[in-house]
Amino acid sequence: MKLFTIVTVTWNAAEVIGPTLQSVRQQTCRDYEYLVVDGASKDRTLDLVREANIEGTRIYSEPDKGLYDAMNKAIRLAEGKYLIWLNAGDRFAAPDSLARLAAHAEGSPGVIYGQTQLVDATGVVVGMRHLTAPAQLTADSFKQGMLVCHQAFVARRDLMPQYDLQYRFSADYDWCVRVLKASERNEYVGDEPIISFLTDGLTDKYHKKSLLERFRIMCHHYGTLPTIIRHLGFLPRYLKRRIGP
Repeated sequence: MKLFTIVTVTWNAAEVIGPTLQSVRQQTCRDYEYLVVDGASKDRTLDLVREANIEGTRIYSEPDKGLYDAMNKAIRLAEGKYLIWLNAGDRFAAPDSLARLAAHAEGSPGVIYGQTQLVDATGVVVGMRHLTAPAQLTADSFKQGMLVCHQAFVARRDLMPQYDLQYRFSADYDWCVRVLKASERNEYVGDEPIISFLTDGLTDKYHKKSLLERFRIMCHHYGTLPTIIRHLGFLPRYLKRRIGP
């Protein structure tokens, strides 16, 4: 068994997948398999994956019902102990990112996690993610929102549920909470970012719908009234982001 399964979910991603493939190929830690789950792309996505010639690559391409359906397939196909979601356009922040994660795998924590920086389509870093991963992470941490970016949330495969397909935009938030509820111990890799997240992803395009769905998920896991009260406290944070410094 490899320590990690790195998963890239794709559909007609030829324009953005290059940096993703390059960042996987550059990792100094080689204890991984690379799993590409594709939704029957019509462009050169799969050609680019094959041309990258990354050792341990497996490709599965067939029509799917969307991102989270493809991710459910990946969970069933993965063989590594831990699973890393690295979607097309996203990338490891540095060649040693995987090695840093591997250094915290001793003792089999349920989740290994870290910080995320944001990059634009050219790969230029535009800043850190507005929510900061805490040094101590529990399921209750996510009462404050999705404090850890999904790509920087590396979970042990035996703890993983399937994604709930009733959620179209924020099933990752629900999934992370359920993983954290099942995890007895989580390891923080430190303040240096491990993931570079492309800022124009699916959630960015459907931001309002994603927030409404996330509110429903919070109510489910943490109670409706406490969630409403907590959201009143989120207003200053929201206004600060809208107005800027």
